[in-house]
Amino acid sequence: MKTKIYLAPTDVLIDIRFDNVFKSVFTKEIPESEGALSGLVSALIDKEISIISIRANEPAIDNIRDRQIRFDINCRAENGERIDVEMSYNPDADEPIRLEFYAAKLFIGQDIKGSDKKYDDLKQTYQIAILAKEKFFLDDKFLHTFEYYDPINKVSLNGKTKIITLELCKLDGIVEKSTEEMSVSERWAVFFEYLTDKEKRDKINEILEKEEGIAMASQVLLKISRDEDESARLLSEYKYELDMQSHRVNAERQGLQKGLEKGLKEGLQKGRKEERNEIALKMKNAGKPFSEIAEFTGLSLEAVEKL
Repeated sequence: MKTKIYLAPTDVLIDIRFDNVFKSVFTKEIPESEGALSGLVSALIDKEISIISIRANEPAIDNIRDRQIRFDINCRAENGERIDVEMSYNPDADEPIRLEFYAAKLFIGQDIKGSDKKYDDLKQTYQIAILAKEKFFLDDKFLHTFEYYDPINKVSLNGKTKIITLELCKLDGIVEKSTEEMSVSERWAVFFEYLTDKEKRDKINEILEKEEGIAMASQVLLKISRDEDESARLLSEYKYELDMQSHRVNAERQGLQKGLEKGLKEGLQKGRKEERNEIALKMKNAGKPFSEIAEFTGLSLEAVEKL
């Protein structure tokens, strides 16, 4: 049965672009979360797949909620392909390099040991990042798929590793399109970016009518948003993340200021020392007594003798 959901103008939703909310929506052990994740991945890799398992990138921990906070969504499709999906609300400037690193780890994490295995048994892997607040690539395209490629001769390696990025800051023109004209990936992007914008609520409801996976994700998010305990927990976790980020930035700025002050002080001290040595050397060359030079410059007799 198709999921039916309608978001009323009065519905207040937690922002799904928050990393912990995103993970909570897509990793619950319920059919709606599993269906939503399959729909999202299928839209971004441009082929229909079904997610059959979700696992952590690191050793498992007991608390399911902690797992949702601490780990990206690492999953396996029914055809064996590996996919890592993450939402980055405030991605760092080195995000592209970070994605390359984790795409490589995802690929080599496969096991092909054994006399009956060969390299071709390795499955396709996808590192998917939804980037909420920053523009990383200079063009106006919101969706990019990267793979090993010879840019000079325009030849693809046809390898089994892909990095897919979704830049939500590039949707100004897309959101104005009719939902009929939008691709599935465009509908997902608009859903993430404008879900909490009540002026776009009609557009979101049109998308929910057309995309089963998005409707499932909305159903889970609406339930979370209406659950006071769950909502408070997620917001508390996000507040903690922001507080830690703020403390880190503040510490870095204070460290920079202290570094500048220290550098200025050391520079002045070095300059004064060089100036004193220069004056002392001139007095020494002029035949002034060492005791007089020491008294005038503040240098020791030993330092004057060594000049």
